[in-house]
Amino acid sequence: MADPLPADRQSQRFLLLYALAWAGGSAAYVPFLTILLPVRVSVLAGDAAGVSWLAYIAFAGAIAASAAFIGFGYLSDITRRRREWVWLGLVLSCALLALFREAATLPALIAIIVAWQLALNMMLAPLAAWAGDCVPDARMGSLGGLLAFAPGLGALAGALVTMPGLASADTRLVLVGVLVACCVVPVLLVSPPGKEPEPDLAYAASRERPSLTPARRGAMRRMWLARLAVQIAEAALFSYLYFWFRSIDPDMGDNRTARVFGVVLILSAPIALWAGRWADRTSRPFTPLVVCAFASAAGLIGMALAPSLPFAIATYAVFGFAASIFLALHSGQTLRVLPRSDRRGRDLGLFNLTNTVPSLIMPWLTMAIVPVAGYPALFVLLGGLAALAGLLLRNMTQAN
Repeated sequence: MADPLPADRQSQRFLLLYALAWAGGSAAYVPFLTILLPVRVSVLAGDAAGVSWLAYIAFAGAIAASAAFIGFGYLSDITRRRREWVWLGLVLSCALLALFREAATLPALIAIIVAWQLALNMMLAPLAAWAGDCVPDARMGSLGGLLAFAPGLGALAGALVTMPGLASADTRLVLVGVLVACCVVPVLLVSPPGKEPEPDLAYAASRERPSLTPARRGAMRRMWLARLAVQIAEAALFSYLYFWFRSIDPDMGDNRTARVFGVVLILSAPIALWAGRWADRTSRPFTPLVVCAFASAAGLIGMALAPSLPFAIATYAVFGFAASIFLALHSGQTLRVLPRSDRRGRDLGLFNLTNTVPSLIMPWLTMAIVPVAGYPALFVLLGGLAALAGLLLRNMTQAN
């Protein structure tokens, strides 16, 4: 049956439901990895041993996530069945969440985390590529702006499932699975805008055009390196913001730090949506990325010079706003520089390494710099990386 909605309304509906589904992905891993998993580890191993347990679990999970995003994205390319892979990953990842309570040893925890990461990225990788199949380049800015709401909704899901008296520790995992399903299922039940290409036609079209010109190869490299640079800075602040604030003012507690982080995250989303729509209207897709990269660098340099807690919070807000907007819009604009529609899932998996690699290297980089030169030196280095991202993208032109 044909979709009764006009094309523009159908496209807008798909964008909104797709953004909700992507928020479901955040709802899957943000509460689990930041709250529910550490609590479970603390119960099993205690606070002292729990730190080392979490390090092993996080390392194994990051490796599994990186490999799975590439692998399942590639499988969805080969089969041209994005929707079916998303369904399967959704069911398996939610089922594994419910089984998590059975793990009682470190090897068992690592095994179930690896299995869960494989299932979760079985859902996320084809879902990411599906946007490139259905959303035109002219709306990639709006898509990126809508995706900016996902981290805040993921944090909100964590606050919801951990409300005192709402559910036991085991039931919280089931609630997470229910929330994820409620977010992801709607987009799987609607027709995407336009007609998705048949597998043989999509492959033939991608082979007929010159897909990897030197200009396109250079655009891909600059986009990849720019995101990696900003993600390294974002990963450092995500892990060490609380400790930096307390180094300036020991009275800065965890609750106040969480409020600052949450306010920046939530308020950046509507700004990202406005910036993405502006980029679409003006046909200047990379301009907001350049502005946000340099603004991130300015915020980090301000943090390095912060003499007081109010100044530190203000400069962190500059960085937080700019970095959050950059990462959200970058996710949308990346789709326009990928060379082949029939290998979109695989290529997005390679871009996803910019999300996982920083989490592996930042703890070691921070431990090497902060004890010797302090947080200001770290922030100057990160500011240089953010400025490099701006320089890489400054001369970007639209890839066709």
